[in-house]
This record gives sequence, structure tokens and C-alpha cells, in this order.
Amino acid sequence: MKRLLLCLLLSILCLQQSAAGRCTLPFNDNWNFRFAHQVSGPGHRVNLPHTWNSGDALSGNSDYYRGTGIYEKHLTLNPEWSGKRIFLRFEGANEVADVFVNDRFVGEHRGGYGAFVFDITDFLDSDRQNTIMAKVSNSLHLDIMPLVGDFNMYGGIYRNVSLIVTDPIHISLTDYASSGVYLSQRNVSDKHADVVTTVVLSNDSNAPVDATIKLTVNDGHRNIVSLNNPVTLPADSTTRVTVNFGIDNPRLWDGSRDPFMYSASVELIGPDGTVCDRVDQPLGLRYYNVDANNGFTLNGKHLKLKGVCRHQDRAELGNALYPQHHAEDAAIINEMGANAVRLAHYPHAEEFYSLMDRYGIIVWAEIPFIGPGGYHDRGYNNIPAFRKNGQEQLREMIRQHYNHPSICFWGLFNELKTHGDNPLDYIAELNKIAHGEDSTRLTTAASFLDKDPINTVTDLIAWNKYYGWYGGSPEDLGRWLDATHTASPDFKIGISEYGAGASVYHQQDSVMRGDASGWWHPENYQTDYHIRNWKTIEKRPFVWGSFIWNLFDFGAAHRTEGDRPGINDKGLVTFDRKIKKDAFYFYKANWNKTDPFVYISNRRHSKRTQSKTTVTVFSNEPEVELTVNGKIVGRRISDGFGVFTFDGVELTPGENIIIAVSVKKKQPVSDTVTWHLIR
Repeated sequence: MKRLLLCLLLSILCLQQSAAGRCTLPFNDNWNFRFAHQVSGPGHRVNLPHTWNSGDALSGNSDYYRGTGIYEKHLTLNPEWSGKRIFLRFEGANEVADVFVNDRFVGEHRGGYGAFVFDITDFLDSDRQNTIMAKVSNSLHLDIMPLVGDFNMYGGIYRNVSLIVTDPIHISLTDYASSGVYLSQRNVSDKHADVVTTVVLSNDSNAPVDATIKLTVNDGHRNIVSLNNPVTLPADSTTRVTVNFGIDNPRLWDGSRDPFMYSASVELIGPDGTVCDRVDQPLGLRYYNVDANNGFTLNGKHLKLKGVCRHQDRAELGNALYPQHHAEDAAIINEMGANAVRLAHYPHAEEFYSLMDRYGIIVWAEIPFIGPGGYHDRGYNNIPAFRKNGQEQLREMIRQHYNHPSICFWGLFNELKTHGDNPLDYIAELNKIAHGEDSTRLTTAASFLDKDPINTVTDLIAWNKYYGWYGGSPEDLGRWLDATHTASPDFKIGISEYGAGASVYHQQDSVMRGDASGWWHPENYQTDYHIRNWKTIEKRPFVWGSFIWNLFDFGAAHRTEGDRPGINDKGLVTFDRKIKKDAFYFYKANWNKTDPFVYISNRRHSKRTQSKTTVTVFSNEPEVELTVNGKIVGRRISDGFGVFTFDGVELTPGENIIIAVSVKKKQPVSDTVTWHLIR
């Protein structure tokens, strides 16, 4: 009876999923998990996404478990799947995954941040319950990127798994786990756009098949393109077919100004006229350029890229995130007004790229070719297996995310060193592969070496600069930028990282730098650091993009600093996303001009010992009025950076209620804090 009910449920789900040959089912629930060293006992039930390091790594244990976990799940076949092909698609498992069906080896995937697919049809038995097993290891492997990183290498199947059922002839799922459809933009302008559509088709039957590719493009209201392309698919083969079309007077994907996307649908129609398979993909038409003097332009208009960096983990969960977590992060990026994001230091979840498409946020996507920066060890070993793995991870990233209009840059490395095995020639190989896979996008990298040939390989270059946190002062950034631009006027220069640590529990009266490697990370210094750095960046148009490190606090088990071990607290938002630090609102005042707000800074310094204080307010409104205990202190006009400063404000012993309100007649916005003067 249970088997009958399961088959019925699967049939219903398949009907709901698709009426066009393909059925995609979630395969996340009721896995049995154990560690490889636990050779006896039943294990325990888990649902995916799952990581086994959400506890030990996030407690600041630098020796968190990096080994092998074993996942098992049963599958009973639906009789209606007879004659179909059955695939397992893993969106991500860190970092080596070996898959078995009924104790028979199916395949291995090496790399922790890309999707992978296995055809398991020939390993399944319709007459019994099948056992699916995945052995996943997050141990250090010298032939797999990354070798090192200032973040946690969480182990497990931490993204979704799907069971996909198709006809024997279908749009390929096994071309690096891509959609099998590539929409290449050519000659895009306001007047016309050409698109070259490449479709990868599989015929897993033992006879050739005459089929038809039907390509349609919809603008949300009507079909504007409809093409039929006959094709003969040889037996047991994979075929690449190209279909070209053009759109006159296209509506462009214009970033956050207008993130419009067409919908492209590719149907594979069999000889009897039935739809055997269908894939829908976004089509956001845009053109862009980066100039060494004038920075980034999108669709012919200058757009200063005001960006943030993001890691994919969060408190209590590690990297095992659900859709609501990605949606919350995207909404916070949008609230702040950022128009660009660097997804560090590896490919992120497919869902997050789609969110960036819809918000109109420019994306820098990158492979996990990561150097140690200021730490020990190395990010590159000149061994053939490592070089091959990096090439495969690059192809995988590009093909899987090819159709996202938000992605404008492919990142090739971060903070590599060049002594010993020098990665220079290998970076050139990666750059050539990136352009061969995708001639429409630019390559970039994040360097921390000022004068080195490593900076000259990619189309663009950016630097990680922490003047004012790891030595120096924020003003040093401007001096460095000007000197670098003068010395190398053809360099297209960006700032890939800048930031300072901050704990919301560390408050002080005056602005003094904390100890970057110690336990005191005052919030008001982070705020001052970002004010001074952004003023430097904003006035230099040749900086094509800047990316704050980091939007969110993130896990780094080896760190012993801030208010607790195991956390990199340079985020503008806390690890649990519950508190936006003061610096977040400084950027919101500068970058978000559509959502009026007023915010009183240094608000968490609520117990004060000095009767005279400076009150700093951030707002995207032109004028702000301040009252203390019902008495008007005064009005201030913005300094041009959304900062309103009220000096010499008198506090009285005990409770003080401070209110800041925008000065306008209709719908003023305000903020209130309560501070206590302790005598």
C-alpha cells in the first residue's frame, strides 16, 4: 500500500511539474546520514540541504570535522517511468561526491560549489526498492580548488537534490549540469539585438530520431519570436544545434532601473508531434563596457558600480540555506541600494543569481581559485590534476549560469601569491577558457599584489585594500588609487574588497580604531572607516566598481577576534541578519534614494558618561531636525553624503529621548533612540 501511495504521489507531482515530457521532483527529504567512521548503527534522519559543520565550525573550532559523510535514501520507481531516463541532479555538495545506486558506483564529482548530474537509469531496478547513496568528503584535496580560504569549508549536501525524469530524447542535462540552452547575445543596441541560441540535445535511444526544435520568445504579453528547426538526432548521441533570431527595438535589461527579461522557451518535439521536453530560460538583453577613465557603462549610460560582497552562510545553518534565506539576503542588498554584488569566493546557489536578475543587480561571479592572502599555505600547486580541476570548475560555472543577465564578470582568482609555483601562466589558460566559453562577458580578478604581472592577465583588475583597518588610514586609499591610475592609465581599476570589523556589542564615546586581530572591534570605528573610504571612492570615476567586504558577518573558524571566535565581523549586517549595523545606513543614505528614512547612528551606545555628545544622523532626505527631551536642538542640511552632524548636544542625567525627523511638510520620516546619562 505504501508503495502504491508513493507512486500515486509521484505521478501527481509529475503532472503538476510538466506536461511536456520532463518531470522534476524534489529529492530532499528523509535521507539517512552517518559519518564514514560510524560503521555500525542506523545513522539518523536528515533533510536536505544539510551540513555537518553548522555546530563545530561556527563555535570557533578551527579543527572542525573535515572528513566523509554518507547519505542514503530509498527510491521506488513509478511504473509510468518505464522507458524513460532518470537523472539525479545535485545543486551542490562539498567537496567530493561519489554516488552509488544499489551499491554500484555511478560517478564522482570533484568541486564543492557547482551542480552535477548523473544518469542513473541503468542502475535502477523496477522490481524493488532502490538505494541511493552519496559519499561526500570535505577533506583537503590537493587537486581541487580551493586549497585554502578565509571562510569555512562546510561539508555535506548543502543544496537541493532533484530527481528528473525525461523521454529518451531530451534537452541535455549532462552538459556540465547546465540547462542545455545557451542564449548568446550579439550586436545588442537600443535598436536591435541578435541572439544565437545553442541547444544541446541527447538521444539515449538505439535508433535515430527526426525531431523539431521549437523556439519561442515571450515579452510577458505575447510571443515575439516563434521558430521551428528540424533536426535529426543520431542514436545514442549528443547533438548541438544552433538557432538564430533577432529582436527589433528590444526592451533592455537595464539594471535596477528596469530589470526586464524576456522568456525564451525551447521545446523538443518528437516525430509524432508530442512535446518530449521543454526548457525555459531568462533572456535579459543588455550591452555594457568598462573604460579605464570613465568606469562602467550599461546600455550606453554610466553606472558607478556600488557593490557588496556576499558569503553564502549564516548563523546556526552554515551554508545549508533555504529559498527564504536567499530571498532575505537579496532584499537586504536591494534595501541598501547596492547595484552590484561580488559573490565570493565561489559559485553561489542558482536561485541567488535569479534573484539578482530580477532585482537588476550586476553580478561578479567567480571560481574558488583562492590564495592565502596574509595567511600561511598556498592557493596554487602546479600539478596537472589541480590545473584540470580548476578548468572544469570554470567551465561548469560559466555553462550553468550562462543565461543570467545580471552576470557581467567572470572572476578568475582572489589573493594569489606568486612565489614558488607561480600561477601566472595558469591564469592565462583560465582567461582563454573563459573567453572561449563566453565571448560576451569580461574577466576580472581580486589581487592584493600592487606591482605584479598577475594583475595584467584579465580584462579588468581589482584590489583588496583595507587601509585604515590593517594599517594605514582610509585616506591612503585615495593616494594609492591616484598613483596606480597615473602609473598604469590603461588599467581598468576596481576595489574588490574594503572593510573593517565591528561588533554591535562594542561601543565607545570617541572614534578610535579597534584591534583588527584582537577582541575590540568598536562599531563606531567601522562607521567612520566606511564614511571616509566611500568619500574617496565616490569622487574617482575611473574606479569601475567597488565592493564592500562584507555585507554579512560570516563564519571563519580560525579567527579569534571581535566579540567571539569563529566569526569574521566585517559585515554591515550581523551573521543572523537581525541587526543592520550603523554603516549599513550610511550606505543606504547614499545609495537608496527611493525609500525615505532617517537613522540615528551610534544608537547602541545607550549608556553614556559624558553630558556633551555629538549626534550623527544618516538620511536620504535633504534636511533633518533634532530634538532632545522635547526641545529642538536644531536643523542640519546634508553634507552631500547623507550625514547630518549635531555637535555639543547636551544630555541630562538619566533618560534622554532623542528624535530625528526629516523636514518636509508631507509624510516626514523619523527615528527615535533612548540614551541614559550615568553620573
